[in-house]
Formats: sequence, C-alpha cells, structure tokens
Amino acid sequence: MVGLSSTAFLVFNRVIGTSIFATPSTILRASGSVGLSFVLWLIGALAAACGTAVYIELGTGLPRSGGEKVYLEFMYRRPKLLATCVYAAYALLIGWSAANSSVFGEYILHAFNPAQTPSDLSKRLAGVLCITFSFIIHGTRPRWGIFLQDTLGVLKIIALGSIALSGLASLAGVPGFAIPDPPNNFEWQNFWEGSGQNGASALVMGLFTVVWSFVGYNNANYALSEVRDPVRTIKRAAPVAMSCVTIAYILANIAYFAVVPKDEILGSGRIVAALFFGKLWGVGAERIVAGIVAMSTLANVLTVLFTQGRAVIQELGREGILPFSGFFASSRPFNAPLTGLATQWLVSSTLVLTIPPGDAYLFMLNMITYPLALINAFVSAGLLFLHAPPSIRARLPWFEYDAVWDPPFRTWTPVVLLFFLSNVFLVFAPYVPPAPGFRVYENLPYWLHAVAATCVSLIGAAYWYVFWVWRPRRGGYTLVREWVREDGATRGVIKKVKLSFHDT
Repeated sequence: MVGLSSTAFLVFNRVIGTSIFATPSTILRASGSVGLSFVLWLIGALAAACGTAVYIELGTGLPRSGGEKVYLEFMYRRPKLLATCVYAAYALLIGWSAANSSVFGEYILHAFNPAQTPSDLSKRLAGVLCITFSFIIHGTRPRWGIFLQDTLGVLKIIALGSIALSGLASLAGVPGFAIPDPPNNFEWQNFWEGSGQNGASALVMGLFTVVWSFVGYNNANYALSEVRDPVRTIKRAAPVAMSCVTIAYILANIAYFAVVPKDEILGSGRIVAALFFGKLWGVGAERIVAGIVAMSTLANVLTVLFTQGRAVIQELGREGILPFSGFFASSRPFNAPLTGLATQWLVSSTLVLTIPPGDAYLFMLNMITYPLALINAFVSAGLLFLHAPPSIRARLPWFEYDAVWDPPFRTWTPVVLLFFLSNVFLVFAPYVPPAPGFRVYENLPYWLHAVAATCVSLIGAAYWYVFWVWRPRRGGYTLVREWVREDGATRGVIKKVKLSFHDT
C-alpha cells in the first residue's frame, strides 16, 4: 500500500516533468513580456488549485482507482457506457508520454555536447529510447520502476531548489552568483514590454502550455485503491504536493529572468534550464544540469506510464470495456500490465517519430492538454449537478443519482464553477484564428490538435454505438458482464445473451 509521502510524490512527479525546465520560453513567446508570462503562470496556479479541490472531493467521495473514468461513469449513467468508451479512446490513443520523452531527447543530447545542435533524428531516437526504457522496466520489474521514479523525484527537487536559490542569490548580488551583465528583466519598463503583441490566440496557446505544466494534480486519484487510508491521505498529499509545485514554479521563473536575457530565453527553445546554469557557472555546469533535467523528465515518463498502463488501461481491460479485454487485463508474465504499457509505448513512439520537427513538442503537449480540458469540463459539470438539489437532478435524463452527495471533503461550489468555466474556455478557444504574423505551428494548422482530440472522442462514441448498441440490436441479443477470477484479480467477461421474442 502507498503511504502519504509516496502519494505526494505520485502527484509531484507527475506535475513536474519537463514543464518548468522546458516551457518558459514558449510561455514568454506567447505572452510577449516577462510580466504577462508571470500572470499566465498565476492563472494556471489558480486553475490547478480549483482542479485539486474538485478531485479531492471526488476522490474522497469515490475512493477507488480509476480517476475520471470512475467519476464520469458515476455522473453520466445514460446512455450506459458511452462516457466510459469515450474515455477509453483517450486512454488508448493519446500519447501521454510523447511530449516529455521528446524533451528528454533534447536535454540528454545537450548534456553530451552543448556546443553542437543535435539533428532532429537523434532527438527523436533519444525520445523513443526514453519511452522504451520506461516501458521495459515497468513491464518487467515494476518494483524497480517505482523505486527509480521516486529516486529521480528527489533529483528533481534538488534541481529545482538549485535553480530557485541560485537565481535569488544572483538577483541579490551574492558573491559567486552575480553575473557581469544582468539582464534587468525586472525593471518596470522591461517587465511589461511586448505584452500581448501576438494577439489573443497566442495567449490561449500560452494558457494551454501553463495548464499542461500543472497537469497531474489528480494523479493520485488513478491509484486510490492502492493508497493506505485513501480519504485521509489524498486530503493531505494533493494540497501539499501542489503547494510545493506552485512555489517552485514561481521561484524558478524568477531565477530564469534574473540571469538570462529575454531574447536568449526566447531563442533557447526547451533548454532554458541548462542555459541558466551555463550563464552562472559555464559549460561544465550546463552539461551537468542538462543531465539532471533529463533524469527528471525520465521520472515523469515513468510516472505517466505507470499510471496510464496500470491504473487506467489495465482497469478498463478488467472491466471488459476494451476489445480483447482479457489481453489488456492480464498481468502475465511479470505480474505487470505489459499490454497497457505496450499500447502507450506504441502510440507515444509513433507520435515522437512522425510529427514534423518544428511542431513536435507543442503539438504533443496540446494533444494532451485539450482532451484533459474536455474531460475536466464534463467532470466539473457533473460535480455541479451533484451539488444541485435532488429536485433539479431528477429533471436530467442522464442522471439517476437522487441520494444526497455527502463526501468527507466538499469543495465550495463557486470553485467548481470556476474550474468548469476555465475548461470550457480551453475547449473552444483553440478555434479562434491567430493574429496576423503569429503562427501556432510552423507546418500544421492551428486547430489541428483540437480537431484530432475531438476525432478521438468520436472514435470512442462510434465504438460504443457499434459494439454496445447496433450489433446487439441487430443480432437480437444483449451484453451481460460476468465476473471471473484470473491472474489473482477479478475481471469482467462480456457474454451475449440471446433475447427471446417477448424481450424484443
């Protein structure tokens, strides 16, 4: 069973992957100024705080593994299994580890040779190597994988602490940390220079990037069945982890802008953390930090694969929802969810290898953030309905829950509403065309990630209709779930039951 500290690390490791090491330049480019980039970070922190409160309430009210799948099934009971099938499509077809493994490739190659710009092919292959290593260790030695991700999580804290303290020391002019020509990014005129110059669409992309940087506040909800005293633990672990994340993000941004000129951050791509230490202590420190950040990114990929493979895809298989469910539910031969991990490895590796080089990172990042915004919008809408009086809920055709919703932790309803509205904004905003002169992607349409994610949801809906509605209706049978014991766990087996003439 997982305790308080491991649960907090489960959240912390998931949230802090590549974000604070790789996204500041993207957010600065989107906002146009140092000051507005801080505003975006604070908005992201507020949205994450609301999301944390929402998922704590849901986790304490339904303290079992599965995350959003459990909550969507509980809230949207009609049409039966539609929400589950759409969620399953996202779990299988979104490459949750693709963006972070791509950044791992950049940082690890930069650690080996900071003076040379690696080729796109080498960065892609290094990214695939990261996913492959994570897949193998979690698929064959799951205990080693958990130990490694926790150990690398400590390195992540050290790296973040070093950045924050070094930047503050440089800003204060402490001997040994001061630089000869400070960038003066915090002078009032420089602080707001260029704000919003790229238009509303750029700000939306910046918000997407910030929101992605805070993704993971609900990571413990996926594995609550494995948490000791889950209600008490999640009420403590999630707020502690997210408070630490927010403080670390703000301090790290202050550090970057205290040492590195704005123009150099804009041109740094995703290696701003390495550039930061290079400015302070030279190329040697830059290489060491690039290696540490690469290991931090590996910790995030390990955490995401563990969560998606074990707590999501395998559980969907055990409930009989997926095609070939027995295949996905199995823990053979290493007592690990090898099939679910292999699915994530295949999808993530394909994305890393096929997306055009200049657009790879941002597109993969948006392909993660957009589906989460859709899911969070429906989850928070459902929670608003649960907060509503039973007389109102009784009028909703998809709601069958008429008892009092009384979880051990209850979020203030305006907080749930704010979280809902913020996600609705993120769902529709990507369709707004960018301002003239600003390109979201170099080679792809600005709306592609939103359309692609919507298509994934349509695939899930089509699967639900064909296999759970149309075929049974045409064949004159109904589908019944029977529970069997296999591999030391219980799983659902879907069987056809022929309908009699009277039933039809």
